[in-house]
Amino acid sequence: MKAALQLRTSQQLTLTPQLQQAIRLLQLSTQEVQAEVARLLDENPLLEIDEEVAPGISGGEAGRAHESAQEAPARDSDEHNAELPDWSGSNARSDEDDSRFPEQAAEAPGLREHLLLQLAVSSTEANDQKIVRLLIETLDENGYLGQDLAELATLLENTGIGPDELETALVQLQHLDRPGIGARSLAECLTLQLRALPEDTPARSLALRLVAEHLELLAHHDFARLQKLLHCSTDELRAAQQLVLGLNPRPGMAFDHSVADYVIPDVIVEKHRKGWHARLNPDAMPRLRVNQMYASILQQREEKDATGMTQQLQEAKWLVKNLQQRFETILRVAQAIVDRQSNFFEHGEIGLRPLVLREIAEELELHESTVSRSTTQKFMQTPHGVLEFKHFFGSGLATENGGTCSAAAIRELIRQMVGAEDRRKPLTDSRMSEILAQQGIVVARRTVAKYREALHILPVNLRKSL
Repeated sequence: MKAALQLRTSQQLTLTPQLQQAIRLLQLSTQEVQAEVARLLDENPLLEIDEEVAPGISGGEAGRAHESAQEAPARDSDEHNAELPDWSGSNARSDEDDSRFPEQAAEAPGLREHLLLQLAVSSTEANDQKIVRLLIETLDENGYLGQDLAELATLLENTGIGPDELETALVQLQHLDRPGIGARSLAECLTLQLRALPEDTPARSLALRLVAEHLELLAHHDFARLQKLLHCSTDELRAAQQLVLGLNPRPGMAFDHSVADYVIPDVIVEKHRKGWHARLNPDAMPRLRVNQMYASILQQREEKDATGMTQQLQEAKWLVKNLQQRFETILRVAQAIVDRQSNFFEHGEIGLRPLVLREIAEELELHESTVSRSTTQKFMQTPHGVLEFKHFFGSGLATENGGTCSAAAIRELIRQMVGAEDRRKPLTDSRMSEILAQQGIVVARRTVAKYREALHILPVNLRKSL
């Protein structure tokens, strides 16, 4: 083959480092942004925390921010706009404030620590304590014995610990606080708790028979058969059922001290005279600016003498600008959501309307992927709780009048119907489908069942009560 040169033109999109950073910052959650900012503050000496001006504003923009703050009282507070709100630094903390930390409370003991402390002060003999400690180590997070005693005896056959010693140790473990710990099944767990009650507790003996012999029938709410087997009246069975429902099927979870995860809302939604208005949460905003002293020194030096510092200066400016652009985009998207879901803020879940990302993207003239990044792991503080932006998006079902009803609104209607139903005659999925049809919402029985399961609502036979 003969070698030849060919000239061909093509277009290729190249993401600059600045654009890559802007896209990444928009994707991150508030906590991740704060961690990223903390990292860059350590790496870049030209970045510093700004405790005086609005977050994300530096240099000449600070003057414009101050002028905006002076003009703010003259504007109507109800206007919908996408401007950054003014922070005057009232939330700023001094270094002295940052150095003071509240005293930390002592960590509460876990399940095993609690039992070991009780065992240490008990009158159990030393040899028996060793076996009880061994059983304590096998407990799962619910407080149940995690290993069969026969299997454990086989593993310990060379130690001289036999099945009888293990059974004795288990009884000693089950008498430690709290009742139900060390059970091998749900029935045994509930039985241990019932036996710990005073003997004159009403319906105690019937409840013991109920959990020991007919727990499965009770779980299926087969009350007619239970009355025949137990030879009791409706009132007696109801009293025993209520006693069982008051027990704890997972006593070990009382010692679970795991810390709940918290989120910082990016946007706060408030009601004004002209409707609902979204504003940025100042606590979610990193307060950054470019160090003006270093920047001035660099401007006076020749480029070749400070190439590395000049790059850091450029990166610092990019970060400040990209952070401000991030929050401006989030605020615009949030306000667009609020405008479309105003009925939700007035009436709750039942007021949610169908909404897709494309609607927001078309209104704001943004790419759909940008709206997706702006709504992922972003949270909004509303009168109905702190919710992720994604909560306001969802498909809808057609109604008889030609409109649409969101899936979230239908789930809320199902929740309300179940909450108001007669427990002795709970509503079936078919009946709820008929009620929705009477309201002009055509929903198949299978769809009602799917939404009911998504709400963790039990089927009709398990919701029935005496």
